[in-house]
Amino acid sequence: MIFDLFYELSVPEFAQRSESHVFHETLFELELADQLGFNTAWLVEHHFMPEYSHSSAPDLFLAAASQRTQQLRLGHGIIPLPYHHPIQVAERLAMLDILSNGRVEFGFGRGFSPKEYQCFGADISNSRSMTQEAWEIIQRTFSGEPVNFIGNHYHIENIEIVPKYQQHPHPPVWSACISPDSIEFAAKFNIGALMGPFKPWFMIAADIRRYLKAWQTHHSSNASRNYCNNDMTSPPGGHASPPTPRIAMAIGLYCLDDAKQARDEAGPGLVWFYRQLIQQTMPVLKKLYENYEYYRKLGHLRYLYQSMLSLSMLEKLGMVIVGDPQHCIKKLTALQQAGVTHVLCAMGAGVMSSQQTRQSMQVFADKVMPHFS
Repeated sequence: MIFDLFYELSVPEFAQRSESHVFHETLFELELADQLGFNTAWLVEHHFMPEYSHSSAPDLFLAAASQRTQQLRLGHGIIPLPYHHPIQVAERLAMLDILSNGRVEFGFGRGFSPKEYQCFGADISNSRSMTQEAWEIIQRTFSGEPVNFIGNHYHIENIEIVPKYQQHPHPPVWSACISPDSIEFAAKFNIGALMGPFKPWFMIAADIRRYLKAWQTHHSSNASRNYCNNDMTSPPGGHASPPTPRIAMAIGLYCLDDAKQARDEAGPGLVWFYRQLIQQTMPVLKKLYENYEYYRKLGHLRYLYQSMLSLSMLEKLGMVIVGDPQHCIKKLTALQQAGVTHVLCAMGAGVMSSQQTRQSMQVFADKVMPHFS
């Protein structure tokens, strides 16, 4: 099992930290993560979500982090592709790959915020087709050859992309997996699955089973014979890596030697974080835009989230892990046995003091990570 970090760059009023403090303290946390052996630091892209997420330009933040770390990989995801032209996404991704000396991980998805779609001039009802076309264009840039593409949304003729990616054949690719279609798509093309954090464990467990079943269908010994010809994560004419299922789950986590102290310190911040997260997804839950029908299953949970949310409930739903090292090992082992290969730790959900977050990172690295190595 591989352990990453997950950041929204939250700036809650109750924490009394400015944006500047949050940004610079997070960079110090990434320096520590580099030393402690965490694998990747993931930053989301969100817009117009005061307090909950101030990560509107994650590539700039990761560029800064690339100059302060040596081994830590940099997760740029998810990038909501309908908000951006795919050529610009490829250019900026390649630039970041060079600046980090080949440490970029690329995660993409559709996004879910009606306000973001409206502001950036994209039609949410076309989100799936726009995302698929944008991804097809981006994967064509992996070859380093001029790109040609004619679709319903994009028309590109003989465009050569510079700079070129440093990683060969390309950065590792991940996709947000929320709906059944997105799960099937990721499994078919050997794209890593990014799951969570606002779905309860029983739904994520079902998604994992769906992903693994689809992955086995497409990448069994018979199907894999033509893998290099069909894999969208492989550049045309390039050599693809052997297909391997990769399943990442984002989860709120806080680990201290004293379990009671961990719960006392983490409870208020984690509850605030998840309440904000559900609030951000509420427009989709309520209106159920075209192509987002799968969110209907989450609709009946929103009243529970709003009225009764507590640390105990979050634990029962399998959305957080809080406690001492042995407790964390037990819970993480269950995730590993269910198929999770990467855990994206929202350490203190990014809303606690940097001192508390760093303390939890240290305990986790010293006493939990070695168990899985």
